Amino acid sequence: MQAMSLRTQARLWYWQRVSATVLALCVFVHLGVIIYAVHSGLSASAILGRTRGNLPFGAFYAVFVIACAIHVPVGLLRIAEEWLHWRGRSAHAVFLAFSAALALMGLRAVYGVFS
Repeated sequence: MQAMSLRTQARLWYWQRVSATVLALCVFVHLGVIIYAVHSGLSASAILGRTRGNLPFGAFYAVFVIACAIHVPVGLLRIAEEWLHWRGRSAHAVFLAFSAALALMGLRAVYGVFS
């Protein structure tokens, strides 16, 4: 049982680091897009006009959302383990459900702006 726990911890550590790397890149690109939009004087309707049906935009923000849906719950799980001493399958199940909800809501937002 301990080996499984160590394996799970190693996998969570790995995915936390990989998602952090993806998030860092996504944040830089997102900030660049915001700066471009502000300096260009684009209105909200102009921005939405550019995002509708734009596949690279949709794919980029879908990756951004998936990285968030991986990174945030793993971090919150670690906080729950350290501060609340909440461990085991129930904690993992709750944070897996949270991850799925976060992904669903984020992808729904991307779809709303994309379609």
